Amino acid sequence: MLTLSPAVIATVILRARKFDAGVPSSGHARELRAFIASLNDDEKAELTAVMWIGRETFEPSELAEAIQTAKAEATVPTEDYLLGIPMLADHLEDGLNAMGVTLEEAEEDIFPSV
Repeated sequence: MLTLSPAVIATVILRARKFDAGVPSSGHARELRAFIASLNDDEKAELTAVMWIGRETFEPSELAEAIQTAKAEATVPTEDYLLGIPMLADHLEDGLNAMGVTLEEAEEDIFPSV
């Protein structure tokens, strides 16, 4: 089970989409990097695990193993690793979906309806 809030994952997805848009000097890469860097080590491992699940490196039932692998194999800062992954936002969204949460549901915690 994830302790990382789906809203945090949704925030990374939304920022990664802006980063992927590739607007030069927009600051999106810096914002995304800083946001990921602000997470604690457990949250970074869970974020990486969700991305791996979305990329189909692990199955959702292997979440605990994916988290342990992310912790054991972390040799560079997580933000550097994740920003080097093509289609990061898509993999995170697919991973979130595989965990039973849609991006729309996760966004509700970021942008609550009035």
